[in-house]
Amino acid sequence: MQKIKSLMTRQGLKSPQESLSDLGAIESLRVPGKKLPPVLNLQELEAYRDKLKQQQAAVSKKVADLILEKQPAYVKELERVTSLQTGLQLAAVICTNGRRHLNIAKEGFTQASLGLLANQRKRQLLIGLLKSLRTIKTLQRTDVRLSEMLEEEDYPGAIQLCLECQKAASTFKHYSCISELNSKLQDTLEQIEEQLDVALSKICKNFDINHYTKVQQAYRLLGKTQTAMDQLHMHFTQAIHNTVFQVVLGYVELCAGNTDTKFQKLQYKDLCTHVTPDSYIPCLADLCKALWEVMLSYYRTMEWHEKHDNEDTASASEGSNMIGTEETNFDRGYIKKKLEHGLTRIWQDVQLKVKTYLLGTDLSIFKYDDFIFVLDIISRLMQVGEEFCGSKSEVLQESIRKQSVNYFKNYHRTRLDELRMFLENETWELCPVKSNFSILQLHEFKFMEQSRSPSVSPSKQPVSTSSKTVTLFEQYCSGGNPFEIQANHKDEETEDVLASNGYESDEQEKSAYQEYDSDSDVPEELKRDYVDEQTGDGPVKSVSRETLKSRKKSDYSLNKVNAPILTNTTLNVIRLVGKYMQMMNILKPIAFDVIHFMSQLFDYYLYAIYTFFGRNDSLESTGLGLSSSRLRTTLNRIQESLIDLEVSADPTATLTAAEERKEKVPSPHLSHLVVLTSGDTLYGLAERVVATESLVFLAEQFEFLQPHLDAVMPAVKKPFLQQFYSQTVSTASELRKPIYWIVAGKALDYEQMLLLMANVKWDVKEIMSQHNIYVDALLKEFEQFNRRLNEVSKRVRIPLPVSNILWEHCIRLANRTIVEGYANVKKCSNEGRALMQLDFQQFLMKLEKLTDIRPIPDKEFVETYIKAYYLTENDMERWIKEHREYSTKQLTNLVNVCLGSHINKKARQKLLAAIDDIDRPKR
Repeated sequence: MQKIKSLMTRQGLKSPQESLSDLGAIESLRVPGKKLPPVLNLQELEAYRDKLKQQQAAVSKKVADLILEKQPAYVKELERVTSLQTGLQLAAVICTNGRRHLNIAKEGFTQASLGLLANQRKRQLLIGLLKSLRTIKTLQRTDVRLSEMLEEEDYPGAIQLCLECQKAASTFKHYSCISELNSKLQDTLEQIEEQLDVALSKICKNFDINHYTKVQQAYRLLGKTQTAMDQLHMHFTQAIHNTVFQVVLGYVELCAGNTDTKFQKLQYKDLCTHVTPDSYIPCLADLCKALWEVMLSYYRTMEWHEKHDNEDTASASEGSNMIGTEETNFDRGYIKKKLEHGLTRIWQDVQLKVKTYLLGTDLSIFKYDDFIFVLDIISRLMQVGEEFCGSKSEVLQESIRKQSVNYFKNYHRTRLDELRMFLENETWELCPVKSNFSILQLHEFKFMEQSRSPSVSPSKQPVSTSSKTVTLFEQYCSGGNPFEIQANHKDEETEDVLASNGYESDEQEKSAYQEYDSDSDVPEELKRDYVDEQTGDGPVKSVSRETLKSRKKSDYSLNKVNAPILTNTTLNVIRLVGKYMQMMNILKPIAFDVIHFMSQLFDYYLYAIYTFFGRNDSLESTGLGLSSSRLRTTLNRIQESLIDLEVSADPTATLTAAEERKEKVPSPHLSHLVVLTSGDTLYGLAERVVATESLVFLAEQFEFLQPHLDAVMPAVKKPFLQQFYSQTVSTASELRKPIYWIVAGKALDYEQMLLLMANVKWDVKEIMSQHNIYVDALLKEFEQFNRRLNEVSKRVRIPLPVSNILWEHCIRLANRTIVEGYANVKKCSNEGRALMQLDFQQFLMKLEKLTDIRPIPDKEFVETYIKAYYLTENDMERWIKEHREYSTKQLTNLVNVCLGSHINKKARQKLLAAIDDIDRPKR
């Protein structure tokens, strides 16, 4: 209790007794030394007593409050004292037990036993030391094992071993030998990282799944997967730069023929300018092969990551380490974005390198097949780019477009000059082809029969047996190279063409089948005796003379209505169109330029046919409208835009004018071997038919190709194509009228007929029953024309439209000659007019037996003129105003002949004035 009191004293607490004594002292202090008054008053005492009661109540309340305030502290302290007392009692028990046990130990153990325990402890310490020494010895030998693992390219195992060694070294860092070893391990780890970077760079050219898997595992152990991806993209960029430089350098040094190292110091752009034309295509092919390997490696790298991402996601869903999973997901997202972004960067590098190579050489000197092969390679490369990253390859398209436009302008200019040479040496003989001939049978149009990707060359498209579209990366992922197929295919094509090009050296075959005295400079390809319907190639086996003759007869038979009429030149133009379309199909950005040049080929051919066979200024004066306004507009446009009419260059001409003139072609001249003045051949009708109908055939081929041209034509340029077809191609058949009109104008002796008609007396007084002799002469002319037409048809099949036009022209000219003969009559009676009708009806009756044309052309022209003789003055004035198809001379003669019969002089003056009013606008 004494201890408790002292503890309370230290804590500043008082006991309840002390607290009460303190209150008593306080109460006594309140009324110090106060005594009762001498005179006692009950009321005062009671009042004082009440006052004391109040004070007592206040003090009691204060005491109660103090007790309540200190009560919790008192209870708490009391609990502590109780707990302390319990603890002291337990300590006393423990001390008692300890002393008892010590006494037992002292009595039960000896000094020897304690010695054994000390030795056992020492033994355990020595065993631990031995284990540590063995671990240190293993650590000392780690370098050898690490080197072996690096040689085996076991990078994950090497890093794992190195990290374990570092962990062990940190455990034994209290040994002085370990501190040096720890530093050495750090150096070794850095060395492994360097070798790992080299191993990562090997992925860029030849992707190996096992190799890449080891590298990625190694980087993951190092915790540097993001760094590895950054390094990988840097290596891919470097691989592209190094690859293209080494490929081009190899060809440049090979062609230079010396070991001079000056080329190695050149920039890649300058190095590309040293590639020779002969090595250009092989170098380009190897360049694309090498770049394909780089892009394929990148594609397979992305495949690897997609596959392992799916595996990691599946395994993470079963795991429980959320922190590690979140970190892995972050790395995976970073790698995915990096790889996707890298697609565009790598393809851009590829484009720029190939663009530099393309623009380093002038391709305008290349042969057509070589240039097409270049386009084909670039087209395949653009397909690779589209499959690689969805790029439209604008850089490649622009560069190849520049080269193509430049090449095509030169190529087209040469082809136009060649076409002029062909036209000027063309004898307009039939080029015999089978009746089922189609341009699709020609080699140049084979690409139209093959289904293919729009950006790939038609002739080089690999055949896919699967209905599902297979990308190039899927097709060649396991091996091979898409650019090797092109090179092999090109060689096969070249052999194919050379194997069947032209005739055998049998001069009898040539002479038996065709007589081309002027075709010495025509390519043999166009001199074939027929075009094979399967391959478009000529025969390679010798054929007998009799077989050729019989074949010729059947080919030219009039019954063979389907045999197309075309010439060597027509076939040459068609082949050119096929080549142009090949280029356009491969490179659509220059589609407009190519189609424009194709239209010039047709324009020039049409203009040549018109110039050779249809140009006759006297035709336009007839007023028959033989040449439509559309045809005249087309011919004028061609002459202004394409035909060079200047004899020599003007030295004062501006540069622009010189450039424009450079794009024009001189007007062609008809070969002197073509005779158009002989009446026996109907003034070259056979040549005219072959020329005109070959143009119509060419127009039909252009019509057939219109959907293909429209499909590749840019939308903004389609009006040009539509205008070309509506205003030029469709006018080809319109050339028949002016060309065959020239034949019709010379085929019959119209002048002789006019002379015979002039000798007829028309003022007869009685109606005649016999027609005049000029009708028989005219019919004989038509019979002779028919015989000559049949003779010509033995040489050349004359299509029905041509035959109809010829007959129509001849009949029209005959009828107009008849009207002209009637207009020369000085005097005529009513009986004379009846004789005119009799003559004309006889002519019509006999003519209808010679031709199937119905109705007879210009029949009304003659009949109306004859009947106009009977019109009265007023009717004739109205008739003159309505019938402007007659000439002033014919109308004037009609009025003069009627004078005196039923028209007086006054009426004659009035009618002549009406005729003059009609004629005045013409003047």
